[in-house]
Amino acid sequence: MGMIKGRKRIVVRVILVVLALFLVLLALNHKRVMHIYHGLTLFETSRLSENFRNLDQRFPSVKVATGEVVFTLEEDLRDLPGEYIYLGERRSVSEFIEKTGTTGLLVAQSNHVLYEEYFNGYAATDRMITWSVSKSVISALIGIAIEEGYINGVHDLVTDYVPSLSASGYRDVTIKDVLQMSSGIGFNEDYFDRNSDVNQMGARSLGLGGSLEDLIISLESERTPGTYNQYVSSDTQVLGLILREATGIGIAEYTQEKLWKPAGMEFDGYWLTDSTGVESAFGGFNASLRDLARFGILYLNDGFLMDQQIIPQQWVKDSIKTDAAHLIPGENPNSDWVVGYGYQWWIPEGAENDYLAMGIYGQALYINLDRGIVIVKTSAYKNYDMDGEEVELESIEFFRHLALEMGNIY
Repeated sequence: MGMIKGRKRIVVRVILVVLALFLVLLALNHKRVMHIYHGLTLFETSRLSENFRNLDQRFPSVKVATGEVVFTLEEDLRDLPGEYIYLGERRSVSEFIEKTGTTGLLVAQSNHVLYEEYFNGYAATDRMITWSVSKSVISALIGIAIEEGYINGVHDLVTDYVPSLSASGYRDVTIKDVLQMSSGIGFNEDYFDRNSDVNQMGARSLGLGGSLEDLIISLESERTPGTYNQYVSSDTQVLGLILREATGIGIAEYTQEKLWKPAGMEFDGYWLTDSTGVESAFGGFNASLRDLARFGILYLNDGFLMDQQIIPQQWVKDSIKTDAAHLIPGENPNSDWVVGYGYQWWIPEGAENDYLAMGIYGQALYINLDRGIVIVKTSAYKNYDMDGEEVELESIEFFRHLALEMGNIY
């Protein structure tokens, strides 16, 4: 009996030692464990709204600090119109806002805020993950880098700046090709395929292991560059790599010094990074609703704000041109969607002189030149996997109607 009790005591001690070691390892790797947990639960529908707020605090990120002077947004608040028309049917504005899990909506003209509201617990001081709206920020930075002489021009090969890409399908691709999502690279952009290329990029962009550059190098060409418009997030990540190599500094610092401070942004922004510290150019920017509106106003003003030309005027104009057949909006045999494309900006079909940036789950920055209107919408749309593409098309008509009803006041 004594021998049995002795064995039990030994077993208990071993279990306690193993448990203690486990707890020590957990404590030492707490941050890593939490990164993994937040990564695994990032797109759970019940957690979307909370997860999309201040994502930069849960994953590796680099701050984009504000300057001392803020570009003032005057308030001239008014009600939204009650209805809009989509596919010949009158629909409720408030129902669309609710259905798409809107977390923030702001309508501005010049420096006047006509409407600003937050939903689902969000506030003006919150930062939101912008997802692919980040791509348009990268486009602006490329234009600035060309103006400053860090990059010779859009017809340079991407390998002129990132030689490691010579081992990839990007070896014969120009900067213009990647700006216009026409690289011809083979890439799976299916957000709901766990093994897709974009989800592998997503995991790396959250610092969960692996280099974004290494993934890019593994990609192969499928088509002749400059002939087909296929939306692939790897193209924007290539632009980010070019920026880092050409300027010699990180994207966050370049954003801060060349865009965020000069444009008078109100709140700090953050770029998510991979485990090597490389910013997730394709979709990792976090910013407030009001500062996204300022970015839109900057484009509305041809890159001029705070008494200075921040983004070259010609770059802004070139960014919204569909200067090749495969980029033109509408049914197009050489494009994978009906919305046209410029330099990392979407160009919708129709008579309105407008363009926009869009991100998954309902993020959008819309600019209407004829109406002088900028609209920012952040969202956590829970049914994005079911009809996200259709809702994005509906969003364009939603924005156009708000611009029509609220524009041309000043």
